[in-house]
Amino acid sequence: MTSAANGNSPPFAAVGAHSPDFQRYTLDIVLKLLYYYIAYNVVAPFPLSNGNSMSRHPAKVLAPADLRRLLAHVESSRHPERNSVMLLLSFKSGLRACEIAGLTWPMLLDHRGRVSCSVNVAPGIAKMGRGRRIPLHPQLRDALQLHHRADRHPKDGPVVRSERGGPMTARSVVNWFKRVYIELGLDGCTSHSGRRTFITRSARLLARTGGSLRDVQELAGHRALSTTERYIEGDRDIQRRLVSLL
Repeated sequence: MTSAANGNSPPFAAVGAHSPDFQRYTLDIVLKLLYYYIAYNVVAPFPLSNGNSMSRHPAKVLAPADLRRLLAHVESSRHPERNSVMLLLSFKSGLRACEIAGLTWPMLLDHRGRVSCSVNVAPGIAKMGRGRRIPLHPQLRDALQLHHRADRHPKDGPVVRSERGGPMTARSVVNWFKRVYIELGLDGCTSHSGRRTFITRSARLLARTGGSLRDVQELAGHRALSTTERYIEGDRDIQRRLVSLL
């Protein structure tokens, strides 16, 4: 006896995938999944968009005061130097979780073994292989120097180490940020919040530097300018002031 005969398979198995039974069965599954997604506001078990998480739940952009709170919070943690560097790599260089996890000291050190003035994000750790060189913010450079000294001036190996001394994974970096944000009650924040804050603030400061959105795109490592534009959060107060000047 076949599986179709004993009732252990879907009703369309015996008649083929192009039958009306197959089409009705498939449509029923899709409608149920869509209902589940809309009713409970959860991610469906298959992509419902183009795969860009920014289009569903944009990470919250934080204010400078929030970053100061975060830095003060990790000062009393078990690894204050490392944790400060993780925060500043996100907020002052716009690195993704996978880039923070994959960053090694040769990407940061000059020929003398000292922390240089820029971070070289190698293609091997960047999303889509979009490597780039980012100037180091003075606050981040100071934090890296302290971390380098506390780590006994390594010349290679991961910049961010786990509790066991090895490199952290991208997932562990994501979880670390989630835990810190929860501890401070910062709702709507993810490991992408620092990156989105970096891109938004960079875009708002363009007028002071004479730069263009293309400069922000290169710093972010985006292939398309439209992707950078989606990261930038609008500001109602700025919009009101802008309109008042017209």
